Parts: sequence; C-alpha cells; structure tokens
Amino acid sequence: MLDFLVISPHPDDAELGMGGSLARAKAEGRSTGIIDLTRGEAATKGTPEIREQEAKAASQILGLDLRLNLGWPDSRIMDSEDRRLQLAHHLRELKPRVIVAPHFNDRHPDHVAAAHIIPAALHLAGLKNSPLSGTPFKPENFFYYMGNGPFEASLVIDTSDYIDIWEAAIRCYDSQFTGEAASETVTPDIYLRRRGRAAYWGTFIGAKYGEPLWSPRPVAYTPF
Repeated sequence: MLDFLVISPHPDDAELGMGGSLARAKAEGRSTGIIDLTRGEAATKGTPEIREQEAKAASQILGLDLRLNLGWPDSRIMDSEDRRLQLAHHLRELKPRVIVAPHFNDRHPDHVAAAHIIPAALHLAGLKNSPLSGTPFKPENFFYYMGNGPFEASLVIDTSDYIDIWEAAIRCYDSQFTGEAASETVTPDIYLRRRGRAAYWGTFIGAKYGEPLWSPRPVAYTPF
C-alpha cells in the first residue's frame, strides 16, 4: 500500500506541482510515488533518455518509494477504455491512500486529458465487476494539483521546510529549464517564479511556502 501518489502527465510535472508535498510526506514517514503517463518525447528540448535520467535523479532527491512510466504518447494522450483500464490496474496494485492528479484548468491538452482519465480509472478500480484482476480499491482522498492554470484551492499544504528539496528536485530537469527557453512559458527564471507561487499560497495559511490542492468534493475535517 502506497500512502501518497502523484500522477504526472510528463516527467517534471509532479515535482513542479507537488515536490514539496512529496518531500514532506516522505519526511513524515509516508511511502510516496509518482506515475508518469508519458516520457515527454514531444518536448522541444531534451530526449526521452535524458528525461528518464533526470526523473531518476529527482526521484532520489525526493526519496520516492516508487516511480512508474506508462509510456503513453506525449501530446497525444486520448481518453480510451484501454488507458482507463491500464491505469486502474496499477491503482489496484498500489492501493494509494491519497491520489493527486493534474487539474483540468490547464493550457496543455495532456493535462486536461489526464484530469479526466484519472477519476474514470479510479471509478473502474473500485468496481467489483470491472474487467480487472484483483480486489476493488478506492483511495481515502483524491485531489487535483495546480499545473499551468489557477483554481480556488480547497486546502494548502505547508511546504516551508521542504522548499529547498523541491527546488533541488526540479533543478534535476536541466534539459527543460536552463539554456535557451523552450517556449514563452518556460524561461530561465522558472525557479524564482515557481518559488514565488509557493510563497503566494503560503500566505493563506500563515506559512512561508505552500502547495494548493483542489478537491471535487468537501474534505472532512475534525477540529476537536
């Protein structure tokens, strides 16, 4: 059983959006993992082989217990029964207590597609009579993390003590974030801008840094 699983359309998305939370979960004794849906082969910079090595380096920094890559086609993720079932199979095997997916308000079509495929896969994983082996499974909580578009957060995780680990993890992706900009949306100051975003969300909870999550349903909280 995995405690905390982040699903990432491309290598580096999970680190950018949830690297601080992954580092915090690990420091608090939780088992953590990432499922990358693609190898990022359509990116303007780097190669699948380079990005695989970068992902391994980032995984070591975050202390991940598991990282899988499903090898779906980059920039061509389409919702289909086969994709839903493949992901549902892994979810039944891993049984993550908490699952975090990319939010659907995003400029990248792969993020949008993933945001729809993942809850559909979760639904299949929980059905007794679905065409899957193993026992039905449902996570304790399911959230969306922020990618390239804003949302109104349901909660914010305090990542103040882990911001340097977060930055070290995303700096592993040297092929994507240094040198000549790959596009207007990826510039050499991405580390400063993303750290600033974390500082912005931290202000809402009285912390130096934070990572926002959105829940599709109310989150239970017991104050006493």
